[in-house]
This record gives sequence, structure tokens and C-alpha cells, in this order.
Amino acid sequence: MINLFSGIYKGKRVLVTGHTGFKGSWLCLWLKKLGAEVYGIALEPNTEPSHWNLLNLDIETHICDIRDLSIIKEIFQLIQPDIIFHLAAQPIVRVSYEYPIETYTTNVMGTVNVLEASRYIQNLKAVIIVTSDKCYNNREWIWGYRENEAMGGNDPYSSSKGCAELITAAYRDSFFSTINNSTLIASVRAGNVIGGGDWAQDRIFTDMVVSASQKRTLLLRNPKSTRPWQFVLEPLSGYLCLGEKLLNGIKDFATAWNFGPYLDNNITVEQLVLKAIRFWDSIHYEFDSKEHPYESNYLMLDSTKAYKKLFWKPVWDIDKTIQRTIEWYKTFYNSGTIISEQVLTDYISDAQEKCLDWCK
Repeated sequence: MINLFSGIYKGKRVLVTGHTGFKGSWLCLWLKKLGAEVYGIALEPNTEPSHWNLLNLDIETHICDIRDLSIIKEIFQLIQPDIIFHLAAQPIVRVSYEYPIETYTTNVMGTVNVLEASRYIQNLKAVIIVTSDKCYNNREWIWGYRENEAMGGNDPYSSSKGCAELITAAYRDSFFSTINNSTLIASVRAGNVIGGGDWAQDRIFTDMVVSASQKRTLLLRNPKSTRPWQFVLEPLSGYLCLGEKLLNGIKDFATAWNFGPYLDNNITVEQLVLKAIRFWDSIHYEFDSKEHPYESNYLMLDSTKAYKKLFWKPVWDIDKTIQRTIEWYKTFYNSGTIISEQVLTDYISDAQEKCLDWCK
């Protein structure tokens, strides 16, 4: 596994913000397998159980608030990373309605702080800012958004991610494109990520498997909303592909990137649940008739740029994505064990069968 991505991560000092979260913990697991020296900045996990605690990875961890610039600067100077993956965020749409100020300060000023602190790291080669597919000005189109579409957002979370993209572009043009600064800055936008180990509130898959494990009926809101569902390792493989290019100093890749699934993975919430029932018949649902805060109906990504320029492509279709996610949770609830390392190994094996560029 250490030779994936041309072996670029072996021995590299990699800093992951938000490493105690769902995606961050999976990314740290993969980076450790790639031979990287991994460091983390985050708050304590806010769910129990948490994937991060279950993994029990041996990495240097700094528990602090991404909104505290002085502490972030101090930690960055201490670590002196080669590359930074910035995932720390308030990630839930519905939470953003309840806590809009916290959402904006974390997602907007947190991004500012990471980029500002990065300016003073002498040998920093790359920063990848992770935002969201919801950063786009959603016009309820039935086709995918491309990287050059307008930023926007009708709710605090989505607009905060649009702001983070604008900030990233401004910092890149203002401070990281000078002759005296060779750090390359990119941003990445993924689809609706699912996978084992996510216990965040108001996530459909989390609600579904927890309900099944407790033999409760799932209350399904927004059943007709369409999302670009993808397994958690799909965008992470894209981030790592991009990081390889940036670590090699290829400036043309210091832009914005979509990492979404194939078109067939764009299904409704209800279709997702119906497919999941095939793999876990304890799942039962009924429609939630209560009024809820606005969430977009249609949301899709066009990842042609990543397909053509990074030679990145998804590995698992929607059925395999759901099957492997259900398998992870069933194993955990039945035996208390986690199979994250086995899932990662299987994902890489399937990618190798498809002869994807990053795993040759």
C-alpha cells in the first residue's frame, strides 16, 4: 500500500485538520498506511461512538479550535508540514440553521486561519481546502455543477462553503501566486459521502442504521431529494491524487476540483433507503410529515475535469457503496468490531482491478 500515489506520501509530514471527524479519521487511516508522518488538529469527537476513537491511531494530535488563529499559527510552526488537508468544519445543514454564527466562524474564519497560518511555513508545498458540493449556487438543475459555476447557498452551511471557496481563490491569487511563495493551493468538492463510522446527527445513513440497530422506525424527511452518493474512500482517493500532483510542484493543478460519483449514483433519499433494505432487513421507515428547514432537491456534480486531468475515477457503484457501508455497521453492532482496514484494502484491490492511475 505504501507505493500508492507513486509513493509520494512516504515520510511526508501531513497535517489533517478535522482529523477526529468522519472523513478526517478515514483519511488519517489511509495516510498512515501510505507511510506518512500524520499530525492532526481538531476538537474532541462530538459523537459517541466515534470512528476516530475506535481506530485508535497513533498520531500526534492537537485538540484546539480552528477559529483561534494564534494557536493555529503556533501549531503549524511546530509541525512544519509538507502538505495540509483542511477538513475541520461544521458539516451539517440543519445544524447551521440552529447555530449560524458558529457555522460561519468555523467554516469561513477557520479557512481564513488555515490559509493565513500557511503563509508563514517555509517549506510547505501544498494546502488542500475541503469544502462541499453544496458550495454552488443551487439552481435545482438536473445536471451536474462544474468547477466554474457560481458559488452560493440558500442556507448558512451551503453559503459558508461557498465563502470558503471564494476565500481560497482570493488567498491563492493574493499571497500564494508570488515568486516568493511556492505553496500550491487547491480546493475540493465532494458528493454526499457515506461509509462506516459516521454517527453525525441528521445524516440519513446514520439515522437509518442506528434505527435498525435499535429496532426503531426511521422517520424519512425529504424522500424525493436527489444526492450524489459516494463511499467515503472515493473523494479521499481524489484528494490524495491531487495532493500527489501538488507535492510534485505542478502548478496547473492548484485550482478547484469536483470529486463526485458516476451518474447512476445520483438517486433519491428514498431510493437509497430501499437499496439499503436489501442488505439489512431490519430497516423500516415511514415519511416524516413535519416541516423542516429548506434543503435543496437536486444536487449533482460534474467530475469530468478530475476524470480527464487527474485520471481519477470512482471505484464502487451505488449498490457496492451501500452494501459495504451496511456491512461495516452490521459488523460493529453485532460484534463491536470495526472493519475499516479491511474495507480500505478491498477498495484498493478493486481500484487495482480497474487499473486506476493512482494505484499502479
